[in-house]
Amino acid sequence: MNARLALLGTVDPGVTESEVFRLALQHAVGELGALGGAIHLRGPMSALRLVSSTGLPPALTRPWEIIDQEGPTAPARALHQGSGVWVPWVPVESTPVSGSAGQKLPWPGTGLASVPVSGGDRSIGALTVLMGEQGEPTLRQWAFLRDLVAWTEERMSQAPPPSGPSTAEPAGHRDRLRQALKEVSVGSWDWDIQGGELIWDEAALELYGTRPEDYTARVENWMVCVHPDDLPPTLDAVDRAIREHDVFEAEYRVRRLDGTYGWTRARGRATYDEQGEPLRMIGVGWESNESRSARDSLSRALRHMSDGFLAVDDDWRITFANLEAERTLGLSEEELFGRLLWELPTVRNVPGLEDRCRKAAAEETPVGFDAQLEGTGRRHHLRLVPGPDGVTLYLTDVTEKRQHEEERRASELAVARRAARIGELTAALAKATTSQDVVAAVARRVLPPFAATGLLVQAIEGDRLHTVGADGYPEEFLSVVDGRARTPGEPSWDVIASGVPLFLSSVGEYSARYPELAARPARAQKQAWAFLPLTASGHTFGVCVVAFDHPRRLTDEERTLLATICALVAQALERARLFDAEHDRSRELQRSLLPRALPDLPACTAAARYLPAGQGMDVGGDWYDIIPLSGGQVALVVGDVMGHGLPEAATMGRLRTALHTLADLELPPDEIMSHLNELVAGMGEESYVTCLYALYDSTTQICSIAGAGHPPPAVVHPDGTVHFPQLSADPPLGAAEPPFETVELKVPEGSLLVLYTDGLVESSKREMDEGMSDLARLLSAAHRSGSGVDAGSERLELERLCDTLTAGLLPAEQPTADDAALLVVRLHALTPDKIASWSLPDDPRAAGQARRHVREQLSTWGLEELTPTTELLASELVGNVVRHAKGPVSLRLLHGAELICEVFDGSLTMPRIRRATDTDEGGRGLQLITALTQRWGTRYTSTGKCIWTEQALTASGARQELPGDALELMFPSVEDFTGDLDSLPFGDDED
Repeated sequence: MNARLALLGTVDPGVTESEVFRLALQHAVGELGALGGAIHLRGPMSALRLVSSTGLPPALTRPWEIIDQEGPTAPARALHQGSGVWVPWVPVESTPVSGSAGQKLPWPGTGLASVPVSGGDRSIGALTVLMGEQGEPTLRQWAFLRDLVAWTEERMSQAPPPSGPSTAEPAGHRDRLRQALKEVSVGSWDWDIQGGELIWDEAALELYGTRPEDYTARVENWMVCVHPDDLPPTLDAVDRAIREHDVFEAEYRVRRLDGTYGWTRARGRATYDEQGEPLRMIGVGWESNESRSARDSLSRALRHMSDGFLAVDDDWRITFANLEAERTLGLSEEELFGRLLWELPTVRNVPGLEDRCRKAAAEETPVGFDAQLEGTGRRHHLRLVPGPDGVTLYLTDVTEKRQHEEERRASELAVARRAARIGELTAALAKATTSQDVVAAVARRVLPPFAATGLLVQAIEGDRLHTVGADGYPEEFLSVVDGRARTPGEPSWDVIASGVPLFLSSVGEYSARYPELAARPARAQKQAWAFLPLTASGHTFGVCVVAFDHPRRLTDEERTLLATICALVAQALERARLFDAEHDRSRELQRSLLPRALPDLPACTAAARYLPAGQGMDVGGDWYDIIPLSGGQVALVVGDVMGHGLPEAATMGRLRTALHTLADLELPPDEIMSHLNELVAGMGEESYVTCLYALYDSTTQICSIAGAGHPPPAVVHPDGTVHFPQLSADPPLGAAEPPFETVELKVPEGSLLVLYTDGLVESSKREMDEGMSDLARLLSAAHRSGSGVDAGSERLELERLCDTLTAGLLPAEQPTADDAALLVVRLHALTPDKIASWSLPDDPRAAGQARRHVREQLSTWGLEELTPTTELLASELVGNVVRHAKGPVSLRLLHGAELICEVFDGSLTMPRIRRATDTDEGGRGLQLITALTQRWGTRYTSTGKCIWTEQALTASGARQELPGDALELMFPSVEDFTGDLDSLPFGDDED
């Protein structure tokens, strides 16, 4: 608002009042968002006259040209109250009859806001704005209107006087207005309808040729002045205006003082009492001789204008027609005059003409449309303009103009379509990340507009052309052209060499140019081609072939467009090939970091899946693993490095390696998670890691689980029930605070353990809980159908179950934003008949007892061929315990895929291999164990430690006699050793 007032402050103080009014109204309407505005000033007697308006049609301003300043209208109320007035819309049927001329607003929700305009110490008028649905102005807007009126009053006082003979400055705004009205010969009158008194001002006396001394202030003074021929229709107009509460408007002749007659126009409006009886009529009159002459000239101009012109009255009968209208309609003016418009032969069948005309007249709104007049064979533009006395109709022949416009629109439409096509292709290529994406975008966006049926994109690799992608070609043809060596006289290689497009419009043209390849079009099932070079960064690296299944000669415009499109494709394809290469390297890195194959273990059978994120995403950090441990134990792991990219994949590889190392130490799950947490926290990376570590012991069927920010596994019991263990809500690794909680589960034989990452069950459209419910449903359905229960093909059944789960949770048609890992494991128990354990005394007798137990148990299992070696191992392990550790001592044998010998003691001291010299008495026991076993190791237990060995059950892995290298380790100074194991130290077979 301040900006508007500042802008108005720059207006020259010497501008005319009309310019002041115009500027004031424009800024008032603009600031308030109003529909329009008007300014009224006091006139002679008790009338307010409209001096300026903006945004309001004549139909609305006509009743407001003269209003009673004593009436209830908004300008009159503002004038008398001296303050702003708000008058909301009142329905017509409820509006008081008296003084209602200015109150009837045309739309519900509108209203009038008026502020008084002052001159000196008195109000001289009002500024009014027609508000829309926003309703009454705000306090700030009222303040703006007052400031705007103050500026108007200031500029009015500085405005120059009206031009004319008199140069004296009038005493005030009222005198200046009177002077202005006198200059233009406008007289005012006020007629008391019931009393017959008619009051004229000085200008009216002069206008109606009456001397002041002859003026009796009666209506008869006016009647004697009017030409006798014009008096009856004028009185009828007065009567009709009073009866219909409408504006009185008439043009008639009056006798002047010199006895001649001159044309005048008069306009007025009546006021009424509460019963609707007319009280007074206030109006103005002015000379119209010049306007009559102008109308006569206008009539002659209309008569000979190049466009057809018709005028019809309120009953739609023709009152005027010019020469062009006569020619167009095929009738003379005499034949047209008085005819109903709809009855004309050339107009009768114009669709919608009558409805449009009547609607335009009712709404007082001009309307225009094209029509084909019957029998003319030409197209005309018809424009209807409602007026106070009927409707004027203009007819313009636009046949050639419309043809040119249609041709121009067709051309513009073609250009727009091409631009849109290139825009769509550019957007699609911008989104394409792989080479296949680029080929698919071209096939979808380029082939249909050109009615093409084939696309072949090839790129140079080495010295050969390899197919990047194709659409619409037979497979046998693609196999022939893929991998073609550089060959002169071959269209694709020629285009690559020249860098210039090649267009072949028919099979004949193809055969004539390449006779040695005349059979190729039939094999390709194409008959026209556009070979387009793929050039990016100044290097041509391939060719794009657009083909047609019928002869086709492309226009110059189409060829240019294809060349332009191909340049875009080349840029996108070059970028996509770089992405493909980088993506392949990333995928290969990730594949190398995941297990190549899952181990075959007696404790479990497993299947796994890794599902990368949707296309366009980088590699991720999800992983799974199965780590075989000693004593029939196995570690099951699944983890997720949050984020995507090579750093995350590298972090995953580091964690997997660290986890293998920690698992080989056979630490409990909670300690392993603590070490991993320290490792991740020390990496200094922003991303966190979730992990789930499950340790399954097939001898006890206990599964110990620890997790860090990871969803719980699904456990499927043999009866098909599915449940998710309740794990503690530990934060992800790198943010967690040890200790971690371990949950132990008793898992029946044949149960399924399903480990997964959050990408399998959670997405932007699915919450974690919902995804876990879907997983449980799929597992239950698979169990009911028998999936995963066929012992003869257990691994195959688990593979099928993985496919079922991934298809149900991650459909191929719904790309995901996160990668996912899935590990499905069927757990198996080592049955009691395959386990044997004994307690041993903590003295030298333990070695002999251990050997006896080994002989007896291996005989029971039918493994006599392993007895000598196993006795030696057990004797050595037990002897070391008795010598170096502390009790209690126990021995356990496990008969699984290998023979496992375990010796338990109560010490936490771990044995280590050292190199013994020839003179050392000891130090060779662990070297002996290493030579006799596939592998051996130690692990901590809740009461001490366990030293274990593994031996193969196959004949090649079993030894019936003590190996020579073992004897050499034990007795390096003895050249020949004969005897049996009972002669070894630490006891015999007797108690």
